[in-house]
Amino acid sequence: MKAIPYGRQNITDDDIKVVLETLKSDYLTQGPKIAEFENAFANYVGSKYAVALANGTAALHLCTLALGVNEGDKVITTPITFAASANCIRYCGGEVVFSDIDPETYLLDILKVRKLLEASPKGTYKGIIPVDFAGRATNLEAFRELADEYNLWIIEDACHAPGGFFTDSENKNQTCGNGKFADLAIFSFHPVKHIASGEGGMITTNNETLYNKLLQLRTHGIVKNNDLYTNSIELAGGFDEYPGWYMEMQVLGYNYRITDFQAALGHSQLLRADEGIKLRRNIASTYFNAFKNAFFVIGQSGIIEGNAYHLYILEVKDRLNLYNYLKTKNIYCQIHYIPCHLMPYYQDLGWKVGDFPHAENYYKQCISLPMYPTLTSDEQQYVIDAINLFYSEKY
Repeated sequence: MKAIPYGRQNITDDDIKVVLETLKSDYLTQGPKIAEFENAFANYVGSKYAVALANGTAALHLCTLALGVNEGDKVITTPITFAASANCIRYCGGEVVFSDIDPETYLLDILKVRKLLEASPKGTYKGIIPVDFAGRATNLEAFRELADEYNLWIIEDACHAPGGFFTDSENKNQTCGNGKFADLAIFSFHPVKHIASGEGGMITTNNETLYNKLLQLRTHGIVKNNDLYTNSIELAGGFDEYPGWYMEMQVLGYNYRITDFQAALGHSQLLRADEGIKLRRNIASTYFNAFKNAFFVIGQSGIIEGNAYHLYILEVKDRLNLYNYLKTKNIYCQIHYIPCHLMPYYQDLGWKVGDFPHAENYYKQCISLPMYPTLTSDEQQYVIDAINLFYSEKY
């Protein structure tokens, strides 16, 4: 059997065609393909605005900047996520406050977040960054109610969940990133994600003020708009009006732009997004049925309506030996994630083993199985058979 990774991009002839067309066009960056991708993505998730960026980490950083995170500001997030979900707070000098996960969902436990907020005076915390981990949508309606009670903003880290949704109290499906409950949401277009553009990210929002801040921060803090200039026309070098070349850097921004050919690839991939979600859910269903009665499975992702299934996770006995065994069979699973609070950087800030028992226990048992739309039924069965064989021989 050829190598089977835990995730893999799917680049089609149509994808290659649009990239080549863009490479032959007049614009490699700052051209029309970026706005086309942004508009299509906003329409896909149901938000008013979308801002395309160089990667998901850049998206998180600009979100914290736009929301005004400053030195010492406390922001709550989950320890079971990629480090960028927490690091973006540190980029602004803020203080990361981790809170434990719900062991059934693997998501940030809202009850524990509430206890954390209740233990301090109102105003102690500035915001919450829940993560739609593995593709399972966080109930942002509940988090919004809690956030409003304590005057907090919300950044939804939806990198794992484009096309995912949760069902609200009115029995309506709320798509990840639609901006109804979170102030800002972010996505990633890394090759193992649902939509791959090599690198790339997106912020979605319904807030026009935040949207305009993001546009400015994305490109060095520069504006090119007569109505926004603060220098005089004379200083700018004009007489009756600002000259055509004029621009102003008004805040300290960054070069977090995405290229036109990446945006063209992302847009092309977006056209197949619903098909990819359907295939991922079929794969998840097969895994669930294969392992629902297995003695060695402690927990698994399961079949959850609205789950976008970036990952399919098993919690298993003897995880290390299984991981190594599968490698000998050319099956390359992955572990998502080493808890952030146990990374040496965060331990140096005071976090330690034992702080979050559910997250730490999950880490000891979790393994992410191959999950991508082009995984064939034969390949998936090979993975299932290999796992069953390992445990039948060992036990």
